[in-house]
Amino acid sequence: MANPRVFFDLNIGGHPTGRLVIELFADNTPITAENFRVLSTGEKGIGKTGKPLHYKGTTSTADRLHGHTGPGTGSQFFICTTKTEWLDGKHVVFGQIVEGFDVMMAIEMVGSRSGMTSKPVIVADCGQLS
Repeated sequence: MANPRVFFDLNIGGHPTGRLVIELFADNTPITAENFRVLSTGEKGIGKTGKPLHYKGTTSTADRLHGHTGPGTGSQFFICTTKTEWLDGKHVVFGQIVEGFDVMMAIEMVGSRSGMTSKPVIVADCGQLS
């Protein structure tokens, strides 16, 4: 069975920028890949805090879907475009971008070393590709 693919349609600074397609490594990281997949599709509905458990509508600075109300309640991910040895042993690689490298480069152009962006980067839509 092929690994699932999810998409993120992104806006930068209020302008549609394009689509990222991410292959999830369900064969190697099944739990993490499945969690990311359902956060991309919205299948989990609404969380205990009343907020949607979904990436749609989130910004690059608002990636905390659960509000960090306690241990194990945060949700974040990194898209790395260079070596990031400081993440080794702390985080798992659960996917890779397979389409939309131009979109990724556009995001990188508004990024900074601190992780903040000079313009809002918003997930306008997301889901799973069939």
